[in-house]
Amino acid sequence: MAEPKVTAAELCEVTSHFEEVRNRIDSICQKMHVDEGITAKLKHCKRELIVNFPVKMDNGAVNIFTGYRVEHNTDRGPGKGGIRYHPDVNLDETKALAAWMTLKCAVVNVPFGGAKGAVACNPKTLSRSELERLTRRYASEISIIIGPESDIPAPDVGTNPQIMAWIMDTYSMNKGYSVLGVVTGKPLEIGGSRGRFEATGRGCAICAQLAARHLGISLDKATVAVQGFGNVGGTTAAALAEYGSRIIAVSDSSGGVYQAKGLDIKSLLRHKKETGSVRDFKDGDNITNAELLGMKCDILVPAALEGTLCTPNAASIKAKMIVEGANGPTTAEADKILHEKGIFVVPDILANAGGVVVSYFEWVQGTQCFFWREEEVNERLREIMDNAFHEVLEVSQHEKVTMRDAAYMKAIERVARAIQIRGIFP
Repeated sequence: MAEPKVTAAELCEVTSHFEEVRNRIDSICQKMHVDEGITAKLKHCKRELIVNFPVKMDNGAVNIFTGYRVEHNTDRGPGKGGIRYHPDVNLDETKALAAWMTLKCAVVNVPFGGAKGAVACNPKTLSRSELERLTRRYASEISIIIGPESDIPAPDVGTNPQIMAWIMDTYSMNKGYSVLGVVTGKPLEIGGSRGRFEATGRGCAICAQLAARHLGISLDKATVAVQGFGNVGGTTAAALAEYGSRIIAVSDSSGGVYQAKGLDIKSLLRHKKETGSVRDFKDGDNITNAELLGMKCDILVPAALEGTLCTPNAASIKAKMIVEGANGPTTAEADKILHEKGIFVVPDILANAGGVVVSYFEWVQGTQCFFWREEEVNERLREIMDNAFHEVLEVSQHEKVTMRDAAYMKAIERVARAIQIRGIFP
């Protein structure tokens, strides 16, 4: 089959993601009459670390990589946020992701602040040994600010439990003893939590279930399109399929696949593992990302990268509701268009918070050296996601605002209160 052509609808303009977050925080703080000093603090990151470090490649050459670790706010607890390996990542994006983490932790009410890390690299082109050397050097460089009581990394786009294991080991070697709580999302063998790998996608599926119930949509008859078929999108699709939904389309960075009768998600996951892409799946037809986004369906799950729903494509979206699996997938202008179209949006800081919830569980388990059964983890995850969803929905209905504004209002209320109580040192 021919390669998918990139259409105008897929070409979202690149803007400052952090500026969009700042503008939204400013708008919500004004609406809530938050103190100007607290507003100013929320619009700035507490700490921004940039590191340029050498890595010896397999061919003997030495390449210089740039990495980041940003702490946005730590008034409610240690910084918490993933580490992203992606060729296009930069400081602005990392700052935005850190700010979203502050809000995400607050909206689900776990005692963490917001942080984020990144390395500008393409992990797909690195050998396992190169990836390990890069990770260990990066971990050494950011070890001046990370720690189980200060700033706790986790996996994100391009990273996984193995990379978390290398970070934990590197940090522990420098300390002289094993430090289980320095990262979350670790393998089970070295202090990881059961249910952590699937937690973000499972949380998205729970939010989809709750939103569908609120809107009167029957999940066992619902049609679903998922943009981004990595850990989050794949887990969300599998969970919704178990609920009885029909997953009619999925896509990844190379394109998408469509089947009106519903895709066999388990078979598709195997196909992607074997080929590296969802394209050319034997039981579906190839489509573009733009075609997926404009598809008529009940639920759209954007689970790729930031800014994929923007002004050029927002008007074409026909889903009844959107559950944001990615961080910041919708630009501010696109958000207005979706609201005008009457599309119910479960925002990222609520929808994809399952990962940080179970990261909190993992951190607690590591601190106590007492580990829970997967059923316990999933039960506690559902309880927290259910409670957070209904708290945000209540604010949305009471204040007559969107679910996104309601989530920001709930989060900012909690962070602002923590700032106010703690005061300014000295």
